[in-house]
Amino acid sequence: MELVGVRGVGFQGFSPIVLLRENNERGLLLPIYIGRNEANSIDIVLRDEQSPRPMTHDLFQTALKEMEVTLSRVVVTALKDKTFFAELHLLTSAGEKRISSRPSDAIALAMRMQSPIFAEEAVLDQAGEKLQDEEKGEPEENVLADFRDFLEEVSPDDFSA
Repeated sequence: MELVGVRGVGFQGFSPIVLLRENNERGLLLPIYIGRNEANSIDIVLRDEQSPRPMTHDLFQTALKEMEVTLSRVVVTALKDKTFFAELHLLTSAGEKRISSRPSDAIALAMRMQSPIFAEEAVLDQAGEKLQDEEKGEPEENVLADFRDFLEEVSPDDFSA
């Protein structure tokens, strides 16, 4: 998966949303509603900026590096009752460890540590959105414009299982 972007940062009354996209031919989009703090944390990395003081995700990244732990990947593992779940896959001197995480925190950390993001096929089947019409062969710019239009109309209730 690749991070397409985060929307709703700084807008009152609007739930921020992060958008992941499969980096394969199918190209499903996975929209995930997230908290404002996490959206801001992800947005800072996307804008290649730094906060004046370390944010929580910066602190966690530093702690992992100091303990010589590598974030090998992040996996969005499930969608239950409109809530997404994720795991951090950590490589430690004692082997691989998996830690349950909110997807927003996992993505914020993955962006800082340049770690890949994955989503389980069941999650994509359940919540993935196809915005590109394969028969029309729309270019990527049109797909992203469609997504922006989609964001204007979407609400959390649209993702009920």
